[in-house]
Amino acid sequence: MKFLLLILLAAGCDANSTRRQRKFPDDFIFGAATAAYQIEGAWNADGKGENFWDYLTHNKPTIIEDLSNADVAADSYHNYKRDVEMMRELGLDVYRFSVSWARILPSGFPNKINKAGVEFYNNYIDEMIKHGIIPMVTIYHMDLPQKLQDLGGFLNPLFPQWFEDYSRVVYELFGDRVKHWITFNEPKEICYQGYDSFTMAPMLNATGIGAYLCAKHLLLAHARSYRLYKNEFAGDGGVCGITYSYSWHGPLNDSKEDEFAAELQRQADCSLYTDPIFSKDGGFPKILKELVDKKSAEQGYTKSRMPEFTQEEIELMKGSSDFFGLNHYTAALVSATKYLRKHPVPSVYDDINVGNHKPDEWKPSPMVWLKQAPDSLLNVLLHIKNKYNNPVVYITENGWPTGLESGLEDDDRVEYYRAALENVLDALDAGVNVKSYIAWSLMDNFEWMLGYTIKFGLYHVDFEDPARTRTPKKTAFVYKEIIRTRVIDHNYEPDSLNMTIDEGH
Repeated sequence: MKFLLLILLAAGCDANSTRRQRKFPDDFIFGAATAAYQIEGAWNADGKGENFWDYLTHNKPTIIEDLSNADVAADSYHNYKRDVEMMRELGLDVYRFSVSWARILPSGFPNKINKAGVEFYNNYIDEMIKHGIIPMVTIYHMDLPQKLQDLGGFLNPLFPQWFEDYSRVVYELFGDRVKHWITFNEPKEICYQGYDSFTMAPMLNATGIGAYLCAKHLLLAHARSYRLYKNEFAGDGGVCGITYSYSWHGPLNDSKEDEFAAELQRQADCSLYTDPIFSKDGGFPKILKELVDKKSAEQGYTKSRMPEFTQEEIELMKGSSDFFGLNHYTAALVSATKYLRKHPVPSVYDDINVGNHKPDEWKPSPMVWLKQAPDSLLNVLLHIKNKYNNPVVYITENGWPTGLESGLEDDDRVEYYRAALENVLDALDAGVNVKSYIAWSLMDNFEWMLGYTIKFGLYHVDFEDPARTRTPKKTAFVYKEIIRTRVIDHNYEPDSLNMTIDEGH
């Protein structure tokens, strides 16, 4: 018995050793990400226009948990060289960042291009390229010019044309050096949270109508921007796509009812925005559409709250992405009968009427919605592979928050990153066509409605210091070592928290 136990222990040690030594492919790219509004500051400097977060935080400051705003934030507008130095310290292959629509086009329209804003982004991009870092640009990341919101924003049927015009400007300005483009970050958060609810700007709260109408216009805007890029700007090797937030939603119990409930949840949160681009048939997901059509009729609407696409629009959208951009953080278990709660009528979640549960044993974070769920990233990657015929996947965000008083020894974040990256290796072993892992976020920033109470950064930012000093956290050193070795060493501990730039990068 003792001999058998020793054999089993040895086998376990060998298995763990083998798992630790799995290597990422040579062409796999590692990076970090940020968004313009959350880090740039300089909210009205050098001709920049007002966006709807500027407007919201200035006119309704109490909606932000700590009454803060991003007027200065991490002040990357004046610290971009330090940002690039941090990328070099980490050894990043790629840096994903967004350009501010209102900084480039103060009115939202291309009648006036702000030269100072263009110069800032040119300097940022050139500094990255000088040091061998690939710039990956998100054209829109949650910061619509307020002048366009005054005209209805994403609910205006002219929005696709506005976005195409803006896209043309950025492609013309930066497309000679930028070869990796993302049109929109997180359609669900734009449409549901901003237009169907009140948890993101512009807080329209047009429940049951806003998300669906926004989804139609956003998807058409994406497709027009994509077709423009591929037809006129891509040249050799230029790629363009869209990135989604994608939590894993699995069934609470092994029953047909819960399986169907989980599918409904996935359709409302994800397939509403992914199917028109990645599915064989195109258009909004059939089950969800039939459900909304039926409920709309029962509620007295003369036509469905979910708008229609023409066949021409369906064809325009189908295949309009060179990759599946994935932002992933957490998971939930879905039930047809348990954990149900009341939602506004009409609303997206009243339409599907399912319950969500996050088990107590899942590790909590300071954010109520985010728990560390086992193998959630792997489950999403396998689902995308099976549902959409194994597209190229760029993981464009993944990260873990710490609270206001968190220091540089962010062991919870280290644990989360290592678990997520093990999931990526598992997915690669399973044949998933995943090409990148981009950590959220390079530095602490303004976390939307939570202000500065939540920290996602690899680097700590001292928001009390006018210089906005950046200091690496423990995760930065662990991530740097993973990038350097292309191996996850769960026993690795940095000797100190003094960061240097490796020679040759």
